[in-house]
Amino acid sequence: MRLPVSKSRECYWSPSRLIDSSHWLIVFASRWEIHLLGFMHTPEEVTNKALGQAKALNADCLLSLGGGSTIGLGKALGIRMNIPHIAVPTTYAGSEATPILGETVDSRKTTRNDPRILPTTIIYDVDLTLSLPQSLTYTSGINAIAHCVEALYSEQINPLIESVAVSGISTMYRSLRRLKTSPNDLDARGDAVTGAWAAGICLGHVGMAIHHKLCHTLGGTFGLPHSETHTVILPHAMAYNAIAAPGAMALITKAIGCHGSAAKALWDLEKELGTVQSLKDLGMKEEDLEKAAALACTARYPNPAPLEQEQLLKLLQNAYHGISPE
Repeated sequence: MRLPVSKSRECYWSPSRLIDSSHWLIVFASRWEIHLLGFMHTPEEVTNKALGQAKALNADCLLSLGGGSTIGLGKALGIRMNIPHIAVPTTYAGSEATPILGETVDSRKTTRNDPRILPTTIIYDVDLTLSLPQSLTYTSGINAIAHCVEALYSEQINPLIESVAVSGISTMYRSLRRLKTSPNDLDARGDAVTGAWAAGICLGHVGMAIHHKLCHTLGGTFGLPHSETHTVILPHAMAYNAIAAPGAMALITKAIGCHGSAAKALWDLEKELGTVQSLKDLGMKEEDLEKAAALACTARYPNPAPLEQEQLLKLLQNAYHGISPE
């Protein structure tokens, strides 16, 4: 299939009222030449295999349809082949809106930031999120909230990203609560997509902190599932930084309309939604917590609170046992 090369970045929003998503997708997919499968944390060996297939076909365009794993593979191939990449996200983590690629090499997850990684075109279609399982709807949405939260205490924070982050937290928080009672509410799904885009903008423009470092460590080295790990760790990472980042925490509590601890408010949201809240339930081994804490202290991410291995181990122990951050 031959497609014209776009000279600029494009983003399309397709509310179900305007476009029959299933029709355009079936027509589009039927003309595609080869189908490749992405894997969590974008393992290098998977990318290399897909790269060989794409080169053998002499592919001139990529379409990634799915969540962060699928879009991550599209990014990995796009920058290696220097061809257009069309991203059609069906989850809420916001990867499609970032110039960031996370890859796993030798059980270590690394990230790189390059404008060429950003997909050429993004198509948001709310209908495509309707079949997303409720459990993944919630954890994917909290993953997006994590990007916005850490943007607020990033070293690179600026007024524009602060505004986007606050809006993203507020929009996603409220949409998740609505989707708990009305999973097929298109307006709530649309708000979740908007929140996901905001999260991607935050992630792509400012640096992240200890929450993301821990999640990359737990995912890349110990193979824990991506959005579920973000969900478990976020309240604990927020509690870790609460004293060192009071301004950010005040913005978060205002965004979600709560009084008191922002970390506890996120924990309570997860409890309300029925998400996983312990690393133990994700298959983490308790004896590996100390290794994870040590790894989190290597190649450190800038963070409001000092990164101390003993304190990080305590954080991970609380997350392992599912203890509420107070």
